[in-house]
Amino acid sequence: MVLPEIRFLQAAIALAEELSFSRAAERLRVEQSTLSKRVSELESLIGLRLFERNRNRQSVELTEAGRHFVAEARSAILHIERAVMNATAAARGAVEILHIGKSAYTDPYLVTTLLSIQLPLYPGLKVKLWSNYSHELAHMVATGELDLALITAIPDTPDLSSLTVAENSIYIVLSKDDTLARNKMLHLEDLRACDWILLASYVNPHVFDRIHAIASEKAITVSDMHYVMTAEEASELVQAHKGVAFLPSDAAWRIACDGVTIRPLMEERLRLVTKLATRSDNKARLVSEFVRAAGRKLSSIPPPQQGRLPLAG
Repeated sequence: MVLPEIRFLQAAIALAEELSFSRAAERLRVEQSTLSKRVSELESLIGLRLFERNRNRQSVELTEAGRHFVAEARSAILHIERAVMNATAAARGAVEILHIGKSAYTDPYLVTTLLSIQLPLYPGLKVKLWSNYSHELAHMVATGELDLALITAIPDTPDLSSLTVAENSIYIVLSKDDTLARNKMLHLEDLRACDWILLASYVNPHVFDRIHAIASEKAITVSDMHYVMTAEEASELVQAHKGVAFLPSDAAWRIACDGVTIRPLMEERLRLVTKLATRSDNKARLVSEFVRAAGRKLSSIPPPQQGRLPLAG
């Protein structure tokens, strides 16, 4: 069997995530024709059609075979990167290496706290961070690709054991000129008839589905929906008076400036619980010691206070 080259795997992953040849090519910094050729060569090599192209070949959809292939390709790339990192760390004197996952939306305080942990029994311990979406991180811990991960708003599963390390409200990001900014806190019902700006479903499917389900249960109708990947994209829409954005607390605080303000959302069913997760069948002493140390440290150090809420004048 001839195995695909890494550049072919990277092409398939980028195209699967962007579902656009132009965006995927830009992301990989290659010509669109080069990307198309790599994907075609990959499909020819493995004898499977991974993508369905539309007529102008600009946008695509994953086939069922493609969905399975890309999931495994991500793992393959991860293992290659991990092998290089482990070898590099070992060459520099690391005795033990922990691979810990975190999301781009994880509170930096939690990440800094984990990085500051020192274990007397493991003086050569090195921590390697991996960034991904929370549901992907949970899968990576369950399959053994990561030792631990900080995951947010992920339903409990028998595959994982977890320690709760933080719980926060979702924050609503809105223009300081919005009449809703007069309130110190908001309820979901206050946002009727607004344009809603949500993080796309693949950022956190559970939160995405919960927001829609609770809105439906409360018979809340909205003017329009916008979906974004980052807090910065949400800020741009808010500043253009395109609605109110739902964001995790740290992301909301990060963009609360330049005419943008934030308010906590008072909806208990939408609180974001962050946990430090490990495999439920974990028997590694290093992992257990690290989790215990994390629990002690997080319980003994009060979290940093956010700045004063930027209320509209």
